Amino acid sequence: MAIYKFKSHIPVVDKTSFVHPLAAVTGNVIIGKNCYIGPGAAIRGDWGEIILEDGVNVQENCTIHMFPGKSIKLEKSAHVGHGAIIHGANLEENCMIGMNAVVMDDSHIGKESIVGAMSFIRSETHIPPRSLVVGNPGKIIKQVSDDMIAWKTAGTHLYQQLPADCHQSLEEVKPLTEIPDDRPEQEDFYQTLASFKRNKT
Repeated sequence: MAIYKFKSHIPVVDKTSFVHPLAAVTGNVIIGKNCYIGPGAAIRGDWGEIILEDGVNVQENCTIHMFPGKSIKLEKSAHVGHGAIIHGANLEENCMIGMNAVVMDDSHIGKESIVGAMSFIRSETHIPPRSLVVGNPGKIIKQVSDDMIAWKTAGTHLYQQLPADCHQSLEEVKPLTEIPDDRPEQEDFYQTLASFKRNKT
C-alpha cells in the first residue's frame, strides 16, 4: 500500500479494507471496514480530514481532496465510480457518484442519491435524498426508484466483498504468453450484478 504520513497524521486503514498498491493515501485519512480503494486513486488528507465509513468504495483514478481547513465524510456504502472527483464534498449513506463525475466544495449528496456519469455538481449544492442528478451543471431529473437503489446496493455489495478477495488472491505476476487449455471461467459470484441489472431494466 502507498500510505504516507503527512506532518503529524498517519492514515488509519481498517484491516478488513483493501488499498491497492497503486493507490495513494496521505495524511489525515480514516478508512473504515470493508472499503475498497482502487489503483490510481488518490485520497489526500493533507489540508483536512477525510473519513470513509464502512463499506465505501473509491474506484480507479478517483481523487478525494479539499480546500484547507475542511473535513469531509463519505458515509457508509457510498460508491465513487471510476475517475470521479470529490473535492470538499460530503456524501451520505449509500449514494453513488457516477464515472468521471465531479462534486465540488461544500456540496452535500443526500442518502441513496445517484449522480450520473460525467455530471458536474457545483459548490454548495445540496442534493436531497433519493435524487437522480445528471448534467453540467447537475440538475435533479427525478427520484431514485426502489429498483434503481436495489441495483446500486447490489453493486456496492460486490465491492464490499472485493477487499477480502483481494487480500486472499491478488498478487503481482508475469503474464502468460498464450492461453492455457485449463483457463478458469469467471466465478458465478461476479455475474450477480449483471443478471440483476438485466432483470430490472
